[in-house]
Amino acid sequence: MSSEIIKVPDIGGDTDVEIIEIAVSEGDVIEAEDTLITLESDKASMDVPAPKGGKVLKVLVKEGDTVSEGDDIVELEVEGGADGGEETSAPASDSQPNDAPAKEDKPKEPTKEQAPAAKKASGSKQTVDIKVPDLGGSDNVEIIEVAVSAGDDINAEDTLITLESDKASMDVPSPHGGKIVALTVKEGDTVSEGDVIGQMEIAGEGGDASAEEDAPQAAAVEESAVEEPVAEEPAKQASSPEGSPSPEAQIADNQPRDSQLVHAGPAVRMLARELNVDLRLVKPSGPKDRVLKEDVQAYVKQAIANQGKAQTATSPAASGGAGIPAIPDVDFSQFGDVEEKPMGRLLKMGATNLHRSWLNVPHVTQFDEADITELESFRKAMKAEAEAQGAKLTPLPFMVKACAFALRKFPQFNVSLKGDGETLVWKNYVHIGIAVDTPDGLMVPVVRNADKKSLIEIAKEMAELGKKAQTKKLKRDEMTGGCFTISSLGSIGGTAFTPIVNAPEVAILGVSKAQMKPVWDGSTFQPRLMMPLSLSYDHRAINGADAARFTAFLADVLTDIRRLLL
Repeated sequence: MSSEIIKVPDIGGDTDVEIIEIAVSEGDVIEAEDTLITLESDKASMDVPAPKGGKVLKVLVKEGDTVSEGDDIVELEVEGGADGGEETSAPASDSQPNDAPAKEDKPKEPTKEQAPAAKKASGSKQTVDIKVPDLGGSDNVEIIEVAVSAGDDINAEDTLITLESDKASMDVPSPHGGKIVALTVKEGDTVSEGDVIGQMEIAGEGGDASAEEDAPQAAAVEESAVEEPVAEEPAKQASSPEGSPSPEAQIADNQPRDSQLVHAGPAVRMLARELNVDLRLVKPSGPKDRVLKEDVQAYVKQAIANQGKAQTATSPAASGGAGIPAIPDVDFSQFGDVEEKPMGRLLKMGATNLHRSWLNVPHVTQFDEADITELESFRKAMKAEAEAQGAKLTPLPFMVKACAFALRKFPQFNVSLKGDGETLVWKNYVHIGIAVDTPDGLMVPVVRNADKKSLIEIAKEMAELGKKAQTKKLKRDEMTGGCFTISSLGSIGGTAFTPIVNAPEVAILGVSKAQMKPVWDGSTFQPRLMMPLSLSYDHRAINGADAARFTAFLADVLTDIRRLLL
């Protein structure tokens, strides 16, 4: 065993990038590709993965620090380790393919890889290929937004496309001003470094041949210093992931800017999507009309302040909470000692998602009880056998299995309502989310294909996901794709509650503490273990009668689990 210092890899030429999250702590045993830290610049946010597995001896940075390429971040104990330094430093040397022209003796003879193809257009103008720049080693990165179209005149630094991988999202700006001649990509396409995404007509430095020969070389050097562009049709922009304006946006005094190009970083776009704000309505204050986080936050505050007076002028479509008076700020220090603490990142994300769901989904809750007397007897009888197979058999795996069975019986609960409010997406898979309470906030890991797994398999997977949730080791794909969510408070107490639908799902099951109750069997009262069930659902997609049938069927399955075999 030997120790090794893990350094910040190539981060696209950025310096002094802020650390917004530390994902490991001293003593953690990690695997290769586990996230160490998360960085955020004005261009992108990205996870920095571990190049290899080992034990964390020391974390050399903290949240809020700024780092650059090559800075030390973690001391790791690894096996062997003789060539570990080469691995951690490799990205810096491998990710700069466009630096080669600066070292050549003949700078006016760039290779095909070092410079975009250029040809004489007319007079002093040239047409050059626009290629995807270095993406930090990522391949097949998805285009989530195209901001330009053929025929557009753009300035240098205007955003051409936005890319998003599993590690980061980034805007690709134009390396220079000019006219978009053609585009070869569209939203949803995947691209890799060096792919041609379109052609641009740029002005040369004169009509002579020598100026035209130098142009490709200059373009190549410029492209190595700036993230490269991609483009697409403007019609797509209207339906981009930014979404339609929120009710607050519709009643605000701001008007959309004439230009369709919105210059904003991925973090700002993510914030806008979370708040459902149209970035075209936000007045920018950053350099070169760049929209900052503060601009989005100021816009939302102004929109809320304008709600009351603008309510009468709002269209009927603005029904997602428009006109609700804002809760006034109160100076609580006048009543006694107080302390203010910022909400954690998970708590803020959860609050945003729950608030959005509560305002947009017409909730109805159906209550029922399930007699789990026989289920509990069977669970206790099989507890030792399950432990011998490495599984902890709690009541929750039975819930997951029963809900998956009920979703197959009632497929109208396994749908999502699209943003147009008129289209239902029917799912042919059954993924069940489990709400997990952690010290940092609520997390919902997902058990995939729950209808095809045994109780023991479900119990093992839930235990593993729960452990990852408590240690903040859950990956993105382990928390997405759910069809239905279970929120169990049975271990704490309570008789019933109203869970909030985890949109875009259309239903969620709340489970409260089971209690012994006298139940009439037709001739006498018998002591039975009764479990309260609370099914909240989206009344736009589900009728009340179907919700009652679903809950009654679920209660019957839990009462006699032999029904799972039918």
